[in-house]
Amino acid sequence: MIKRGTKYYFDYAAATPVDPRVIQAVSFHNKNYFGNTMSLHQFGQSAKNILETSRAIVAGLIKANPEEIIFTSSATESNNLALKGVAEANHKKGKHIIISQIEHPCVMESAEWLESQGFEITRLPVDKYGLVSLAALKGAIKSDTVLVSIIHASNEIGTIQPIRAIGKICRAKGVYFHTDAAQSFGKVPINVVKDNIDLLTASAHKMYGPKGAACLYVRKGVKIEPILHGGGQEKGLRSSTVNVPAIAGFAKACEICGREMSHESVRLIKLRNGLIQGVLKRIPNAYLLGHTRKRLPNNINFRFDHVEGESMVVQLDLLGIAASTGSACSSAKLEPSHVLLALGLKHEQAHGSLRISLGRWTKKSEIDYLLKVLPGIINKLREISPYK
Repeated sequence: MIKRGTKYYFDYAAATPVDPRVIQAVSFHNKNYFGNTMSLHQFGQSAKNILETSRAIVAGLIKANPEEIIFTSSATESNNLALKGVAEANHKKGKHIIISQIEHPCVMESAEWLESQGFEITRLPVDKYGLVSLAALKGAIKSDTVLVSIIHASNEIGTIQPIRAIGKICRAKGVYFHTDAAQSFGKVPINVVKDNIDLLTASAHKMYGPKGAACLYVRKGVKIEPILHGGGQEKGLRSSTVNVPAIAGFAKACEICGREMSHESVRLIKLRNGLIQGVLKRIPNAYLLGHTRKRLPNNINFRFDHVEGESMVVQLDLLGIAASTGSACSSAKLEPSHVLLALGLKHEQAHGSLRISLGRWTKKSEIDYLLKVLPGIINKLREISPYK
């Protein structure tokens, strides 16, 4: 049970608590982290050794070569580097990029920025489960297409895309394939060679590591330009003083996930399926969003008729439960998630979503408590709902 101001934490998709084993591994009392990896003296070389050891561990989790891992500060930075860096390096070949309609906002907005710079962006639709059509992808690739970027697993609805098949199509067409794997990395097996992946984004704080560390896998031979310029760190692709302690924590998190992923996946799927069955049985007019089987082990997204998502989150929080919704709140208006709209939901339907994400410390007793209180919350909100 995680105690972070709330009794029950069901928002692992937003951020995971740092594993105590990771905290112990990055203790400043045990390692010479403070040295600058670009320095030639012993303190700098000690930090550099930690950096390169960490690089090899992170690479090993996805069957990559260590030199193909570029450390960054966040998945947002990695995704920006992938899209903008590939676009800049390959614009003489073409200025056409393909993404899906359910990408993370940092990919969506990077694509919008590139569009403003003269690139053509194709946004592939998805079906009601959130899956991209392979036939539609084949039809969208043109002679001037330089990159396809499709999220591996949706952060909102948990649907897992057939990235091996997507990668195979892109490889056959001579087009680079990037996938945002921030949600799937460390939760499901990934093999960048067999999956035909050219670029892949991952982040430490989604897998029990510290914030401030992430990476972009860049297959050897991929043409890409940096978006940050300076001291030439990370093979010149990401200039900035390297955050060695956070990267070491990232590596330790990868080491733990690699060892425990299989067992943890089975445990989480059992809890996930029990929660899905319990909610659909107890609450009328409740619907599971995303694919029933092709989904992350820990991700559940429900839609409830005549209920507003933000109100559910607030009511749950009052009872000690942390969860999230697909609605994005602003002072001016409440906009439904672009992901849920892409599934074909109407605006009022998309407003009634609740994302529940499980993790390493989720227990069955916590699932039972959620199932106990959620029906009452839904009934209460439906009584006062303006959507009726």
